[in-house]
Amino acid sequence: MMTNAAVAQQPMRPLVDLTGKTDPGWAIVKQMIDSAMNKVEVLPTDTARAKNALYELQVTSSSSIGAVVLNTGGILVDHGWIRLLGSGSIRLDREVMKWNRQLYQSQNPGYLIIADDVPGGFYLLNGGGLGDDIGNIYYFSPDNLEFEPMGYGYTSFLSFCFNGNLAAYYEGYRWKNWKSDVDKLSGNQVYNFVPMLFTKEAKDIDKVQKRPVPVNEQYFFNLEMRKQLGLDKVDPIGHE
Repeated sequence: MMTNAAVAQQPMRPLVDLTGKTDPGWAIVKQMIDSAMNKVEVLPTDTARAKNALYELQVTSSSSIGAVVLNTGGILVDHGWIRLLGSGSIRLDREVMKWNRQLYQSQNPGYLIIADDVPGGFYLLNGGGLGDDIGNIYYFSPDNLEFEPMGYGYTSFLSFCFNGNLAAYYEGYRWKNWKSDVDKLSGNQVYNFVPMLFTKEAKDIDKVQKRPVPVNEQYFFNLEMRKQLGLDKVDPIGHE
């Protein structure tokens, strides 16, 4: 997986070099979806948009992430609690590479945001900015604002989403009637909580106030809070 900086330094490979007559990546991902224990919804694609998204990402369709981008507008997991970014769709109108570039403009954080969740956590594909384990997934957690290494790559991350015990993983962060609330949320929104989830006052999620906010806003809010708490001397886009 190339970082934004790597893509900028090398000639863009044409789409024909990124796709083949066979698509083993999608066959593997589709099999994982069909056997998933958690609820998985594949969002429809626009063919032209999907091809452009794969071209912008500069990975082959034989890879799991390339297959998701080329063949889905995104994937909603567990009633939409986790949103995997693809080529974009009406319900999740964020094309993975284009959206990341919009976030960072000409800066390069050294990772790619490949998914997020309703409580404002973000899943990051390490491009070298988070450690030496390039290609592995990190979770930017809203409850401690740490970049938590998950210890595996994108395909295993899909397995975690599709078959993992998400109720246990998110224990304490799912309120009563969360499913109906998530139904009302746009794919470009997450929930902002007051008190904030990393405070001791937020331990009872049913007593915490919440409101939908744009996902971009929450992401940069998390980064700023991380900086204010002294977890970073410099944020990932280089601001002092």
